[in-house]
Amino acid sequence: MATACNRSCLQYLLHLAHDNLDFRLPEILSLLCLRGKTFQPGENFRQNSPFWCLSGLTEEDICGVMARSVCAKSAFELWGHGKTHGDLRTSLLSYPPERMLPFMQKGSTYRINVYTFNKTLAFADRIKRIDALEYLPFEGTVSLKNPQHVFCLLEDYGSDPNNIPEHPDYIYFGRWIADGQRELIRSHSVKNRHFIGNTSMDAGLSLIMSNHAKVKKNDFVFDPFVGTGSLLIACSQFGAYVCGADIDYNTIHGKGRSSRKNQKWRGPDENIRANLRQYGTENLYLDVMVSDASKSVWRMAAVFDAIITDPPYGIRESTRRTGSHKDNFKTPDGTFVESHVSVSQAYHLSDIFTDLLNFSAHHLVRGGRLVYWLPIYRPDEEMIPLHPCLQLISNCEQTLSSHTSRRLITMEKIKEPEDVDGLIHLAEPWSWPYQGHNAFREKYFSGINKKGGRQESKPDVNGGFT
Repeated sequence: MATACNRSCLQYLLHLAHDNLDFRLPEILSLLCLRGKTFQPGENFRQNSPFWCLSGLTEEDICGVMARSVCAKSAFELWGHGKTHGDLRTSLLSYPPERMLPFMQKGSTYRINVYTFNKTLAFADRIKRIDALEYLPFEGTVSLKNPQHVFCLLEDYGSDPNNIPEHPDYIYFGRWIADGQRELIRSHSVKNRHFIGNTSMDAGLSLIMSNHAKVKKNDFVFDPFVGTGSLLIACSQFGAYVCGADIDYNTIHGKGRSSRKNQKWRGPDENIRANLRQYGTENLYLDVMVSDASKSVWRMAAVFDAIITDPPYGIRESTRRTGSHKDNFKTPDGTFVESHVSVSQAYHLSDIFTDLLNFSAHHLVRGGRLVYWLPIYRPDEEMIPLHPCLQLISNCEQTLSSHTSRRLITMEKIKEPEDVDGLIHLAEPWSWPYQGHNAFREKYFSGINKKGGRQESKPDVNGGFT
């Protein structure tokens, strides 16, 4: 019992990738929530630091987080830390010997790595750092190729590449426990994917979205703007059953012009199912269908554990829905008249997000999450659409240019919708200013300079927008 208590009282060190800084904390929080754990950072916690000290967890918790995280590089059992090497030595010598000795016994093999952030050390300096740890009671044999235990000395030289200090700001030493899933970003790269489109979501961001949504094994996940299925691939990687819909017939069926260089038309087996087959998760693929997001075809029931999507913004993909130029194309009983032929109409961004939130409120299970991208024209006031049934969990910004960005919004269903919620939704003041997003495309292509308000000669078309 005492051993279990000691293990739960340990401190652990997360070494995080220094990219997508806004997305890291919500990912770790979501993964801890999946395990029923809370986020308990150390005293000097800085969100933008590449090193986070966490307490209140077990080694099993850390391994569970690292088995999913694409924002974290590695995790360590923290044995000592300090502002100087002298402080590190004092901290290490005060660490409980009973926690150290099992990994230092005679007959075991080990290796010590030296990692520096924002500074490159010469090989000779790295060796000096390792030799300076001679006060630790290592009795095992050094093995560089296949050690039983790996230890790491980590030095943080701040985040300013133009002002690198001579000595580190902080130093850590610990036992390596697990690596994150950064390798998935490379193995799932869009460059190597069988079926892609002009706006296929980056593999790293797709995996982050899955983690923000707390997708887990046997979940039922839906993407109402599925495109080429990048988000379905990421969710299936974590064991979820996936399905999707899109209004674009050619994309759903893998027909038409190819998005690849030197290839005019798509091949016979370029489709979403083939993508999941490529990554060994075809058994989790349910289906996709041609459908208009503004006219739901689903029965009124809470069936999805998560809804994850990247709606079109009208930049590289048009925002369309079906409709009619006639005023009366529907009979009172809701059926279409015989002469009705649907036509493509503009689908305003404000309507897209209103429909998306209403759909999620009705079709998510309670506790299920909606994760989606929201385009922002930065000189304007930020407007996040809300819904009485959905609680805002996180709001992460990805800057795309001096005047545009997009926000990754995560919301969680907290109650079942009632008739009065629709009226409240329309009456709230935040529902009307959001109509400004209808002009996002025009503002984006206008090329207005945020600082000087001048008109740029060319629009800044960034591949991040759809």
